[in-house]
This record gives sequence, structure tokens and C-alpha cells, in this order.
Amino acid sequence: MNNIAAVQSKILDIMRYIDKLCRENGIVYYVMGGTALGAVRHGGFIPWDDDLDIFMTPGNYKKFKRIFKKAGNRQFIIQEWRIVDEYLEYAKVRMNGTTFIERAFKHRKDMHHGIYVDIMILHKCPLNPIMQKMIYYESKYVKLVALSRRNWRPKTPAQKAVLFLLKFLPNDFISQKCYEQIYKYDHLKGNFKYCYYITKANFHQGLFEPDVFAAPVDIPFEDTWLWGPSNIREYLEQRFGDYLKLPPEQERKMAVHAQVYDTEVGFEAYL
Repeated sequence: MNNIAAVQSKILDIMRYIDKLCRENGIVYYVMGGTALGAVRHGGFIPWDDDLDIFMTPGNYKKFKRIFKKAGNRQFIIQEWRIVDEYLEYAKVRMNGTTFIERAFKHRKDMHHGIYVDIMILHKCPLNPIMQKMIYYESKYVKLVALSRRNWRPKTPAQKAVLFLLKFLPNDFISQKCYEQIYKYDHLKGNFKYCYYITKANFHQGLFEPDVFAAPVDIPFEDTWLWGPSNIREYLEQRFGDYLKLPPEQERKMAVHAQVYDTEVGFEAYL
């Protein structure tokens, strides 16, 4: 077992490798979510955070996977989304020889549990508000299905009702159709917006003008530089509101993902 700073150090090792591959091969990524917030507000990791999140478009992620596998670095693996039933939303690059066991997945012995970096997929969507709303609800459905399979506890009566209804639906089939719709507009070249809703973001928090994600810019992060949105402060203001304000203590505790972590011993020993 180690402290959170040791985990963050390993996460940064993973991210340095991702960054190197991307810069050398013309693959674009952007720090996003709490990582982008930490970069601006803290100059690196949010002190109580134990993960790192980046965006890639579908095309860049496809190229990244190919280059990553070609490089053949045995220190890291790509864990694709949908690797197990409870894990539907996004990919991770994990480090071999480490442990990062989350409560929701601690019973799964058929998946990798190493320290990781999340890769979220940034999608295009049309300007039509109705189509944007459809993508929003499709994304939330996929997220809710994943949460329902992790013994997630709903917080509102509406969430309880939806969770109950999910028991009677062909969720695998519907999830696949939702993903087909979410990816449907990634070919758009003209007028479009970017969106990402497989997160806590509401409709307006997850919908972005294209110039927010123009050419990536170097953002200082701990003792290195990572690529971020060209308008990172606009992104943060839209996503978080008053992003310089620190959250309450309870929210900080909830931000910790791992139940068990170890930077020196592989997860196999703990399972």
C-alpha cells in the first residue's frame, strides 16, 4: 500500500508514455474533466484525486491503439471499453505490476486492475438541438446501465424508478444501438459541435463549440507539459462553473476511486 501521491506519480508515468506516443505520431489528445481542472487550479493533480482523464476523438483513438500495440511496451496495456458487463463507458491504459482495485469491480477476476489513465471519446454532434438531446439521453442511458451493474445506489426517486425499469429491458442490445447513434456524426466536416455526456455533466455542460478543441496547447502539469484544450478556461467554466472554488470536504472524499492501491505489487496478489 502507498499514499495517493505515490499513485499520482505512477499515473503520471503512464501519461508521459501516452504523451510521447501521441506527439511522435501526430495523435491529438486533450486533458479533460478533473485533470484539466487540476492543471489550471493546482498546477497538476487535484491533491485528493487518484486518476487522470484525457479526451481523444474516435479517429485519434483508433490511431493511438494501432501505434500503442505496434510499440509493444510490456509495461502498459490498453483495456478497451466493454471489457466486462459493468464496464461500458471508456478505455484505460493500465500499468502492469501495480494495483488499483475499485469497489465496483473488486469481484472481477477476469479484468486488469492496474493503475490507469482514462481515455474518453470526444464526439461530434449536429447543430440540431433535437439530435443533440438524443445523443445526451443515449449517453446517459449507457452510463446508467453500467452503474446499475455495479450495485450503484440511486440518489433520487426518479433514478430508483429508472433503475427498476432497466431490469425489464434488453439493455445490451439497446446500449449497442445507442453507441451507434453516438458515433454516427463523427464524419461531420462543416457545422458541428463537440459533446461528451458519459459523465455527470448536464446537457449544456457537455456541449462545446469546435474552437474550444482547436489545436491542442501545452499546459503545465506537475513537472511536465500535457496537451489541453486551446480554450481550456472556457472549457472549465462551461463544465464546472466557478472552477476555482474548492469543493466541500465530502465531495473530495467521494472523488477517490480506489479501494485498494499499490504501486509496487501487482493486482494479482490482492485478488
